[in-house]
Amino acid sequence: MKKLGRVIFASPLSKIAFSAIVTIMTYTELTMPEAGNRVVVGLSGGVDSAMTALLLKERGCKVTGVTMSLWNEGDFPDIPATAHLHDSCYGPGEAADIEDCTDFCRKADIPYHVIDVKETYRREVLDYFKAEYRAGRTPNPCIRCNRFVKFGALLAGIKALDIEYDYFCTGHYAKVVRGEESLRFLYGDGASAAEAGLSRPAQIACAMDATKDQAYFLYRIPSSVLEKVRFPLSGRTKKEVFAMARERGLKAAERAESQDFIPSEYMDYLFADKPSIPGDFIDMDGHILGKHRGIEHYTIGQRRGLGISAKEALYVAAIDKEKNLVVLGTDKDLLCEGLIAEDLAWPADYDPNCAFDALVKIRLAARPVPAHLEPCGNGQYRVCFAERQRAVAPGQSVVFYRDGVTSGGGIIAKSF
Repeated sequence: MKKLGRVIFASPLSKIAFSAIVTIMTYTELTMPEAGNRVVVGLSGGVDSAMTALLLKERGCKVTGVTMSLWNEGDFPDIPATAHLHDSCYGPGEAADIEDCTDFCRKADIPYHVIDVKETYRREVLDYFKAEYRAGRTPNPCIRCNRFVKFGALLAGIKALDIEYDYFCTGHYAKVVRGEESLRFLYGDGASAAEAGLSRPAQIACAMDATKDQAYFLYRIPSSVLEKVRFPLSGRTKKEVFAMARERGLKAAERAESQDFIPSEYMDYLFADKPSIPGDFIDMDGHILGKHRGIEHYTIGQRRGLGISAKEALYVAAIDKEKNLVVLGTDKDLLCEGLIAEDLAWPADYDPNCAFDALVKIRLAARPVPAHLEPCGNGQYRVCFAERQRAVAPGQSVVFYRDGVTSGGGIIAKSF
């Protein structure tokens, strides 16, 4: 087992005292698969998953490759034949990805299976995605997919095929760790006395390569699932992975990195199952500025594609589903002091049910900032930032970090 040093996100707010920054928990990265272990690797056709499988094979593990089959033409009506979705995680290019994975596994002498998860993906990701946008929110399909499909339906499919394994590995850039103290240790005497607080569950920690870290995407995976999950690329940089892949002559080293979900220029086809309902663009004072196409085509912070002329650059500042309004404002109107988080996910399902301080991220690319969190009823938490944050979008996830480890997170219900 490898000890993790204390990892803390850099912040310019040194003058602000946050208990999360002085509370120290020591974490140990869980042991990687050893020679002889049975390991199932989720393959996508990309360089990260291919190198994960190959490194484990070279280590002497008994590797089996699996790929999720997601694409169903009926879920994405009327997409033009010229659409270039091959580099997206979801699209008609899936057949080519599976062909690449089949060829890779044949050359590497790795058993390979394609597992159909279309129905779960449609229900948990596509339907959710469309419903959230039509409710004026901005969902994160990758987080939803990881929870219910990649680390849910895919694992169920592996079990249905009677494939026994000691570990399930993917090419994500993150770590699986365990704290040396109980969960309740982080929160003090005021924390909930629930039995789960005495546990030391598997948790997600940030990867060594901060530029590729994906811990944010993985915060909702249950601790019970994480016990058998490992990320062999956790201690490597993307540059190193590409170099190793080229040394081994992998085809995946020459292909572009996949995009998240679906390119924005094809999003209209996803919403083609229902007609959009046009409405008004208004400014912060309620004056009508023009007509919008339908609220599902907009998200908080959006600037492009508004079609409104103004002296200052305008952005989507708010979306009112009930009145079918899209509110536009200037950049300063996007700044928020905090948010309300709902539908929270906690390691070992332990809600400390007390106030605490942490570093938080409101989107993958956001810089983590200190914040004060406290329960506010109905399982929700109020999150107050040490410095105002820009374009806090309901529907996105806010993730909490303590000592560089995800200690929970939830869906943003509203900002203030």
